[in-house]
Amino acid sequence: MPASQPRSRARDRSNVLNRAEFLSLNQPLKGNQENRSSGRKQSGQAGVAGAQNSSPKERRQSQQLPEEDCMQLNPSFKGIAFNSLLAIDICMSKRLGVCANRASSWGGARSMINLLGITGHGIPWIAGTLICLVKSSTLAGQEVLMNLLLALLLDIMIVASLQKLAKRKGPYDVTPGLLDYLTMDTYAFPAGHASRAAMISKFFLNHLVLAIPLRILLVLWALCVGFSRVMIGRHHITDVLSGFVFGYLQFRLVELIWMSSNTCQMLISIW
Repeated sequence: MPASQPRSRARDRSNVLNRAEFLSLNQPLKGNQENRSSGRKQSGQAGVAGAQNSSPKERRQSQQLPEEDCMQLNPSFKGIAFNSLLAIDICMSKRLGVCANRASSWGGARSMINLLGITGHGIPWIAGTLICLVKSSTLAGQEVLMNLLLALLLDIMIVASLQKLAKRKGPYDVTPGLLDYLTMDTYAFPAGHASRAAMISKFFLNHLVLAIPLRILLVLWALCVGFSRVMIGRHHITDVLSGFVFGYLQFRLVELIWMSSNTCQMLISIW
């Protein structure tokens, strides 16, 4: 007993709460607060005992938790900017989805907007290119058509791969059509119609001799096809804009691997 008393006194002196500035914290509370304080002390003692009995690995994990919470509560500037732009994109896309369903503000024009989107679909363009290739009798025409067919096939494969990687849903729960399933255009990012329209318009502007009014109409057609996908609720605005960018990059890729007339004639003879 005499030895334990000096130890308890030394423990009291080393306790931070025994300092003068913390004496008010040691004052007993009145009424029901005394029972609460005793309960807190018992729970605190139990927690200390549990911490002493826990393994060093668990102690390190418990010490790291507050830091992880602070990291989640204090995101970086890039994260805040990205989430803000994403929220603006979703909000604007929902506002522009005026033909997403029959009950929308422009629901009566949904069929016409869908028809405009079909003009930028891959299956009609591939079928039309094959028909023109069969009917073509000039070497220059066959060369252009074969490279256009290559561009269309590359567009379907690249867009389908990117959509499978991103797996982004559209702003509205719109079921893809039969033609969309055939070309694996079931996700939102990037917009396959927009990339195809941009690639085809750039291809025609470079390899066909067109009058200025036709060139302007071709560019307007590509823009209308892209943003018609936003109006029916299938894609976000950023999906369409990224589709235009990918369409231009696909055109540049086809220009790099352009097939010569001899190569095209060899492929046609095999076919």
